[in-house]
Amino acid sequence: MRIAIFGKQFSPSFLPHCLFLCNELRSRGAEIIIYSDFYDFIQSLDSDAIKVDGTFNSRAELSDINVFISVGGDGTFLEAVTLVRDASIPILGINSGRLGFLADVAKEEIESALSYIFSGNLKYKQLDLLCLETDAGLFGDLNFALNELTIQKRDSASMVTIHTYLNGELLNSYWADGLIIATPTGSTAYSLSVGGPIIHPSSKSFIINPIAPHNLTVRPIIVPNDMQITLKVEGRADKFLASLDSRSVVFEDSIELRVKKADFSISVVDLPGISYNQTLRNKLMWGADKRNY
Repeated sequence: MRIAIFGKQFSPSFLPHCLFLCNELRSRGAEIIIYSDFYDFIQSLDSDAIKVDGTFNSRAELSDINVFISVGGDGTFLEAVTLVRDASIPILGINSGRLGFLADVAKEEIESALSYIFSGNLKYKQLDLLCLETDAGLFGDLNFALNELTIQKRDSASMVTIHTYLNGELLNSYWADGLIIATPTGSTAYSLSVGGPIIHPSSKSFIINPIAPHNLTVRPIIVPNDMQITLKVEGRADKFLASLDSRSVVFEDSIELRVKKADFSISVVDLPGISYNQTLRNKLMWGADKRNY
């Protein structure tokens, strides 16, 4: 089995768990390639820490990979998605921090997760992405997001007006600080922090969620993800900020933004014993009241 490991930096206290991951993979006969910057970081903590079969820097070097392991938080997982893209490589997210919806394997669960991967019965689930199309080619070939597209003003003074259309028909002109178009996966990210609903990952939908709307009656709306959402932005300034997950660009008010479901999905290792309901309870501490026990 050929395994790719991707990561950024982590607390030194997580180093033993990272070494355990690599040693377990080697003991099971896996061929390991690791993201070169991540390898250098681990080496800076312990120069004799790990032995790997090679390093990689780009998507082009990910040939014949069976599982892509992301070590870090949800932000690291989102960066992993930009490398895997449409290669249909299952991703496993190992959480080196505290909260993680995408990186949902705790350090104590690494051994059991690897046992499942090498069991020969690997199953995975598909997560939908959104795609942004513009005549200006914003974001180049990274014009997709697993969590959300966010449109925001660049200054702290005036609101923006975002004219929003569904399949060409006007839905609303949002007077707000910005607008979020979120996937079901992204419903527990930025959209949740501004009052959006939580949507099950298997739901085929998008959330349209304004940021600090001027009209108090304006609320988030859920729409089918087979619709095209068109955005036209105007304001006192003539330049605004667009973000796809953690990647941002500045765009002019003359640019029309068209959002639709991406034509590929992301495969995520579906570990037994870990359900979305359980993740919500654990990560959001639902029911964490002593009166329930």
